[in-house]
Amino acid sequence: MSSGVGLRSERGPILAAMMLATALIAIDTTVLATAVPAVVKDLGGFESFPWLFSIYLLTMTVLVPVYAKLADTIGRRPLMILGIAVFLVASILCGLAWDMPSLIVFRALQGIGAGAIQPLSITVIGDIYTIQERARIQGYIGSVWAAASVVGPTLGAVFSELDAWRWIFFVNVPLCLLAGWLVLRGLKESVPKRPHRIDVAGASLLTVALTGLVLAILEGGHAWAWDAWPSIALFAGSGALLVAFVLVERRAAEPVLPLAIFRRPVIAASTAISFIFGVALIGLTAYTPTYLQVGAGVSPFVGGIALAAMLLGWPIASAISGRLFLTRGFRFTIVLGALLALIGSIGLVATASTPNPWLVAGVSLVIGFGFGWCAAPTLVAAQATVPWEERAVATGTIMFARSFGQAIGAAVLGAIANSVIAQHGGVTTDPATIIAASTAVFVAVAVVLVAHFVLALAFPSDRQLRSTEGWAASSFVEGVADGTPDAPVRE
Repeated sequence: MSSGVGLRSERGPILAAMMLATALIAIDTTVLATAVPAVVKDLGGFESFPWLFSIYLLTMTVLVPVYAKLADTIGRRPLMILGIAVFLVASILCGLAWDMPSLIVFRALQGIGAGAIQPLSITVIGDIYTIQERARIQGYIGSVWAAASVVGPTLGAVFSELDAWRWIFFVNVPLCLLAGWLVLRGLKESVPKRPHRIDVAGASLLTVALTGLVLAILEGGHAWAWDAWPSIALFAGSGALLVAFVLVERRAAEPVLPLAIFRRPVIAASTAISFIFGVALIGLTAYTPTYLQVGAGVSPFVGGIALAAMLLGWPIASAISGRLFLTRGFRFTIVLGALLALIGSIGLVATASTPNPWLVAGVSLVIGFGFGWCAAPTLVAAQATVPWEERAVATGTIMFARSFGQAIGAAVLGAIANSVIAQHGGVTTDPATIIAASTAVFVAVAVVLVAHFVLALAFPSDRQLRSTEGWAASSFVEGVADGTPDAPVRE
């Protein structure tokens, strides 16, 4: 067989498994937001509850490059099963937590499982769907994240009202079992047998360095001051470890993150765009609801609906972007998406002084369409320009860049908002103060999206894309049901 994977089954169950697994990690990213009072009432430890969010994002983010490399080495299926199994066990333990420290530890374990599920679900889709189909399927995955942003907090609120917050985690059990069964039953691989030299040193250095760096970014300005010794130590230590990692990777037989991959213009451009995208995304999703609730006096539900317009436009645009980039080209679609997102952000800044949920919903919809027309094509293009044995690394690198961008954005934009609030006396319940702080964040997001647009203009041309070694194979699914190598995809 000419490829690393041979799918001998229908794709529907596999897609269902990927969507279900994605829903698990997406919902658990937000489900605790509305359940914190109930959790603290039961377990105590109010001063520690922010770690329930930080630790999950931390462990989920830093392990993505390691899982991605292993998936290119031993296959997607075993690591996907491992990720679901770890997430299942961690969910049960979270539901049985006896105090806040134990819940934090088990949330970290959940993140370890989620770190495998997030990039590998996207990679598997890249394996089993053609370039022509992939954008539509990415739209489905995007819709899962959009739905989770609403379902997660709603579930948390419902279980809190029922005084049953532990069921936030117990409901994952049947879902994990179903997702795992679908993967075991549907995803069949034929990975070439050959000896491998696992890059333990590189994986260890990268994981520890990223842990320190992401932790410093997430907690700087919150748990400790930016110029406090924990921040200085974490940044300095992480920097030294990253230098050591680069030196190790240059000599590794099978590096966990092949640095040569960044010499590929498409991968480098897609990674940079995804990082900027992550910064902008966290700024909009984190500050828009509060801006409307306090600034305009609307209910949390209305504030959430206004933001949902962006989360609705994103998967719709992703789903239809395939027709656009196949007829007009990847670069054209990405530039158009970046331009729409920039126009929407300028509209948000222009109307920020007079908060109105309908105006925010309108510009959010435009931004969402822009994100969909930019995010999906960059990922599809990156996957299409590498062979199977590099596809998980390419996908994982881009997913990590987005998550890392969100971590950076949360820190930088949070510092901007806090600075404005401090200038207004530090009163966070005053509408004028919140409007001023939110406006400052929206201006920063618009500036970031200018850089996003410039990077889109610099994206490689379609001629360059089609000249890469992985392009021809990505027009087909390798080894479909009848076992024919590089046969066209069939429904």
